[in-house]
Amino acid sequence: MANDVNRLIDMLYEKIEDAKSPALKPTMCVVDRDELLDLLDELRAQLPVEIKRAQELLAAREKFVEEAKRDVERMMRQAELEAKTKVSDSEVLYAAREKSRQMVAQAEERSRKLYQVANEYAEDVLSRTEEAVQAALDEVRESRVNFRSASAAKMQAQRDELDGKNDPQAGQETG
Repeated sequence: MANDVNRLIDMLYEKIEDAKSPALKPTMCVVDRDELLDLLDELRAQLPVEIKRAQELLAAREKFVEEAKRDVERMMRQAELEAKTKVSDSEVLYAAREKSRQMVAQAEERSRKLYQVANEYAEDVLSRTEEAVQAALDEVRESRVNFRSASAAKMQAQRDELDGKNDPQAGQETG
């Protein structure tokens, strides 16, 4: 999907780059408005897909964390069960408690590591998605500004041309 968004931005950029400039106005260009608006509509349709993908990644991370918690709880129950089944002899009881404590500590450490990895992954994906969305938005804004400027200039040129045709004195010098 990010490819589609980037492709659409590249197409917009290309259309503006390839647009022809009117005579004596190299900083302005004439573009097919409907074509650019269609590309912008496609881009707008793709952005929610990118956001949905990021939300799915967050949900997957939450599921991953929940599974890790369940593993820890299962290990703790197993450790407790093993400790209860040992005879009450102090040495055996001490060994069982120590093993239980170690298992719990290992499970908690594993859970912390899994949670950290999941958070880093989700943060990275969301950051990249945010950058892609921001870059796309910046491109769209810049294209809109350029389009408005070019359109306003073209409309002013047409008004000036029409004003000159309607006023026969405007084209003649007085003297």
